[in-house]
Amino acid sequence: MATPVKDPLTGAETTGHVWDDSLQEFNNPLPRWWLWTFYGTIIFTILYWVMYPSWPIGNTYLKGIGNDITYKTDAGEEKTTHWNMRALLAHDMQNGAEAIKQQEYLAKVGAASYEQIAQDPDMSSFVRSYGVGMFGDNCAACHQSGGQGVVGQFPNLVDDDWLWGGDTTAIENTIRHGRLGYMPAYSKTFDETQLNQVANYVLTLSGEPAVDAAAAAEGQKIFQGQAGGCYMCHTKEGTGMHAQGSANLTDKVWTIANLPAAETPEAKLEAVKAVIHNGVKRQMPVFGKDGRNLSDTEIKVLVAYLQQMSGGATAQ
Repeated sequence: MATPVKDPLTGAETTGHVWDDSLQEFNNPLPRWWLWTFYGTIIFTILYWVMYPSWPIGNTYLKGIGNDITYKTDAGEEKTTHWNMRALLAHDMQNGAEAIKQQEYLAKVGAASYEQIAQDPDMSSFVRSYGVGMFGDNCAACHQSGGQGVVGQFPNLVDDDWLWGGDTTAIENTIRHGRLGYMPAYSKTFDETQLNQVANYVLTLSGEPAVDAAAAAEGQKIFQGQAGGCYMCHTKEGTGMHAQGSANLTDKVWTIANLPAAETPEAKLEAVKAVIHNGVKRQMPVFGKDGRNLSDTEIKVLVAYLQQMSGGATAQ
């Protein structure tokens, strides 16, 4: 066994390595606290591997022991699984202090009428905070985060002009059962002259000047007669019908033809002609049973939120 080399000045044991004739490397042991900390990290790692999901094994992985989490699925079924962040989040969202408080408010809102919700400051505040999240999850993709919609595709929900009716009963039916917006294409019904005449007349219904007054007069006959039959959905006055979701053509609210973006009367005429020529077919999905499966209370919160957003729906 080799005799340890010691530093002649300090007497400390060295490794025997020398640089520049005098620079030596001491062979000092690591501090005990450092060693025990290092050993502790090894023990902690082994315990973590055993208790929590860790190493892959074949087609699966170590799922841990003693940390099962129980929560309810979206379908309302109780499920117990090994510890994981998704299950932990679901559990906390359902059983945390804030979650329990939220559930209490949901139950309170679910038992109240729309009129009571609108008159109660606490419930109205809850509807605003909870509803904005629901709207973002379920509606904003089409109607935009502010509810302003997209002209030509998705209706504006903040203008107090509802195709299928703006009272809470109508809004609830729309959300619960979905809607199919349909207008037949007149591309094979009208020739170019008739199409031009009806479009001119439709412009006048909302107070827009007709590009051709004589054509508008002929368009009225087509609109209100059997040749066009437009009045059967839009009424002879052009005010539309909530029962069919047919647009009011007299209120200057355009959901398909983008007249606000048209700079000239001719451009507005072309926008209206395009809608009549191509027709309309758009569908809103079902959010009630057999659809997105929103609960009755969630639908009520969403309706109350839309009522606040539009500022014009009436409770019924």
